[in-house]
Amino acid sequence: MPFTRRQVIAAAAGISVSAAFPFSAFASGLEKKSIKIAVGGRQLVYYLPLTIAERLGYFRDEGLDVQIVDFQGGSKSLQAVIGGSADICSGAFEHTVLMQTRRQRLTAFVLQGRAPQCVFAVNRHTMKNYRGPADLKGKKIGVTAPGSSSQIMATYCLHAAGIRPNEVSWIGIGTSSGAIAAIRSGQVDAFVQLDPVIAMLMQKKEIEIINDTRIIAESDKLYGGPMVAGCLYAPESFVKKNPNTVQAVTNAIVRADKWIAKATPDQLVKAVPPSYFLGDKQLYIQSFLSNRPALSRDGIFPAKAPETAQKALSVVSPQIARARIDLSATYTNQFAEAANKRYR
Repeated sequence: MPFTRRQVIAAAAGISVSAAFPFSAFASGLEKKSIKIAVGGRQLVYYLPLTIAERLGYFRDEGLDVQIVDFQGGSKSLQAVIGGSADICSGAFEHTVLMQTRRQRLTAFVLQGRAPQCVFAVNRHTMKNYRGPADLKGKKIGVTAPGSSSQIMATYCLHAAGIRPNEVSWIGIGTSSGAIAAIRSGQVDAFVQLDPVIAMLMQKKEIEIINDTRIIAESDKLYGGPMVAGCLYAPESFVKKNPNTVQAVTNAIVRADKWIAKATPDQLVKAVPPSYFLGDKQLYIQSFLSNRPALSRDGIFPAKAPETAQKALSVVSPQIARARIDLSATYTNQFAEAANKRYR
């Protein structure tokens, strides 16, 4: 029986077979063609590879029928995958580490963000006399959603200032126009947000930045290593059961990563929905250019990324500090490496 085109490409790529994920280079077709991907704030530059893969037809090219379900924040999209209403989550890598403490094994298989791209900032509307992070004790801190990566970053930064999580009030403000409204109306004193929200607030000098992980060097300094961000992950059982489907999803995202690395601003604004601009196309372009260096160019996780995530989480969670985490189970590069051999 003749091989399919996908099988020939896989064989030519010399895909390595790992014991954890027994991917066969000669498997016949996709195990699951229709899949749901949960995401928390798809309009964020943080999740741009997911949008590009959908808008430019890369999922379709892989034979996939993908439905993207948008939630208020990363913790909500995580819940969708854990609850079974979605197959895959487009979310923060640290959730794969965190969930092991709850006996949930999640595996990240393709990277979207080399750095978190989160910005911890003070609201100048309510903190006009801000002098330093210590001033935030007892204040209201805005995050995209409770339990999200934005809250993890805020907790980590507050810890460095000697402020415990129970010494502030946490408020979920979402990721788009609702977040901007919450900040401008004074509902929060400081917050963690992403672009294009940050760019809009910076334009009118409404915030003072404390930590900016859109800059890889600043992120690596803050966390002491590569703190990766947006990725696609799924329950370990899903990855094992559907390796060809996972490979197809990975192919689409890696292809999007590579497109983004070379795209012009004009190409970008033609590719994304106008609603992403939040009413200001040029500001969205500025946000894209500011964040592009922090986006992955190949979908591959740096070797030290899991250790960095565990270290950061251990600072903010005693439970994780005490837990025995199998970091090797939190991610795999086998699918991204295979995709890079296909899309050079």
